[in-house]
Amino acid sequence: MSLLGKAGHSPAAYESGFAAYRAGVDRLLASYRAIPDDADVRLAKKTSNLFRARAKNTAPGLDVSGLTRVIEVDPDAKTAEVAGMTTYEELVAATLPYGLAPLVVPQLKTITLGGAVTGLGIESTSFRNGLPHESVLEMEVLTGAGEIVTIRPDGADAELFRGFPNSYGTLGYTTRLKIELESVLPYVELRHLRFHDLRELESVLEQVVSERSHDGERVDYLDGVVFGAGESYLTLGRQTDEAGPVSDYTGMDIYYRSIQHDGPAPKRDRLTVHDYLWRWDTDWFWCSRAFGAQNPKIRRFWPKRYRRSSFYWKLVALDHRYNIGDKLAARKGRPPQERVVQDIEVPVERTADFVEWFLREIPIEPIWLCPLRLRDSGSPDSDRPWPLYPLRPGRTYVNIGFWSAVPKSPGQLDGAANRAIEKTVTEFDGHKSLYSDSFYEPEEFAALYGGESYKALKKRYDPGQRLLDLYSKAVQRR
Repeated sequence: MSLLGKAGHSPAAYESGFAAYRAGVDRLLASYRAIPDDADVRLAKKTSNLFRARAKNTAPGLDVSGLTRVIEVDPDAKTAEVAGMTTYEELVAATLPYGLAPLVVPQLKTITLGGAVTGLGIESTSFRNGLPHESVLEMEVLTGAGEIVTIRPDGADAELFRGFPNSYGTLGYTTRLKIELESVLPYVELRHLRFHDLRELESVLEQVVSERSHDGERVDYLDGVVFGAGESYLTLGRQTDEAGPVSDYTGMDIYYRSIQHDGPAPKRDRLTVHDYLWRWDTDWFWCSRAFGAQNPKIRRFWPKRYRRSSFYWKLVALDHRYNIGDKLAARKGRPPQERVVQDIEVPVERTADFVEWFLREIPIEPIWLCPLRLRDSGSPDSDRPWPLYPLRPGRTYVNIGFWSAVPKSPGQLDGAANRAIEKTVTEFDGHKSLYSDSFYEPEEFAALYGGESYKALKKRYDPGQRLLDLYSKAVQRR
């Protein structure tokens, strides 16, 4: 049976969904008014996909419990309206029966639509579809002033629309989004290409991004994994409706290990489109190995419902709370660890340079690669249209993700490895996402993340400074 059925959408269902959304907004506004004037306004949410530590907040938070549903999927217009706290897992479950998917589906199921826009999301369609905020047609935002503002690419609040991505809730919180969708087929054919030289990988990656094909086959999805300087891979995906056997990486088999092979010919594989979209979530890329979940003796008895990123997050939270990892290391006579959990972007022509530097200086592997190009300039009169994360239109970047820890050396500055990464990324004309630890000085941070544009938006939409500013949230970790 095909994964993708067909269905219609009804005005009655939309009215019901929108009424539930409006009730959720009413609860949100009531919770905003209940927060003392001298307290920071924050979300009252139990889960997060951020790795930044933050100070405990004793004031009540914003009640977003009513903003967790898909309002409507319109298969004719290829759009979806969703509440801001809806997860991509919930959205994909609603769109796939129509043969549709969001233009970019971030890798982890519990990432929310609002989170992917106010932060940044990326995936293997980003070389052709850009970043999640570029497929947004309209948003409603709760500003720091306590107002619900509807923003679009044009109109009175267009500056907030362009300044919202990478603001991390410091300009407001998304309550509703209307986004574009694209048609998808039921299966994805994969080709895993092995490289023994990083510069050859860089060259082929640039070619695939430019031509959207390789060796005569269309490429719809593109990402890669580096296991070492002499072993790296690009994975090329092609949508298909041809029936046939498919792999399953939610059981004993592990997706990232399936990529590896020795021969010169590409290794081929097939997944349902659903399993392709969530291929990284089962083992949180490769991070589940830290919990023993990849050990066959343990994995056999590890409940399948707990093989997902949201459960691993709970284990990480316990480690942060009780400092379990460092305590265990100390018992074995090992030094404490510095967390190095980052995603950065560098221009495609600096990919091999950065990876070579990283493998030489930071003892972490594997590394994830994901190319991207801005889909839409967002503003016809600007060469950097999204001011808080100023990538250049028309230029190919490669996201490089690495998520682990390295030993701390006595006498080093706090965050020595992360500081070195920040310095090198800037030297390579790159950018770093702000979901994890950052160590920039205020002046450098302002130059990299919006500067005067951000100040003007903050003054207009949060005049009472009810929300933390971006530097306080991202670097000072308040």
